[in-house]
Amino acid sequence: KGNITGTSDKLPVDAQLELIRKLQPEAKTIGIIYTTSEPNSVSAIAEYQEKAPQYGFTIESIGVTQQSEVTLAVDTLLSRGVDCFSNLTDNNVVGVLPSILEKTNEAKVPVYGSEVEQVKIGCVAAAGIDYYELGRQTGKMAAKILKGETTAEKMPYETITEFSYYINSAALAEMGVTVPADIAEKAIESGNN
Repeated sequence: KGNITGTSDKLPVDAQLELIRKLQPEAKTIGIIYTTSEPNSVSAIAEYQEKAPQYGFTIESIGVTQQSEVTLAVDTLLSRGVDCFSNLTDNNVVGVLPSILEKTNEAKVPVYGSEVEQVKIGCVAAAGIDYYELGRQTGKMAAKILKGETTAEKMPYETITEFSYYINSAALAEMGVTVPADIAEKAIESGNN
């Protein structure tokens, strides 16, 4: 406490669930792999499990302890018949994203990212945060402190409220997923192709 403030990259879980529901109206199960020792992932999983039923989903999650277990977890979730995967900002999982996408693309199961870089790599879409914007927001907070306008103690930490819809049209087409007009007009094309 005391002299600490900053910004949080907490995921917009409701927006992500809504996005998945709009892109895959028939989907029932979302697979999520997370690292059991990453507190941000553990709290995100809890939030997903709590909110998923409101959107008609169940969450199939597998906790891993190290990166080498991630692709095996993908195989397990695919064998359980998940309709899609949703990524967290989980370092172990994101670190092997290309290997994950190799398996999910072959199985024709879409993977939703949690930020723009994951969509660039090949996730179909994300209701995600832009770390550049998060950095700008943090910088503005730091500037106020440096100018003597306030102190860290008096400044509450901020959660980034600005999320965007990112889509990778090539990846979506590959999965046969159509983007509804209301998402398409707001979404930022983030595919590399």
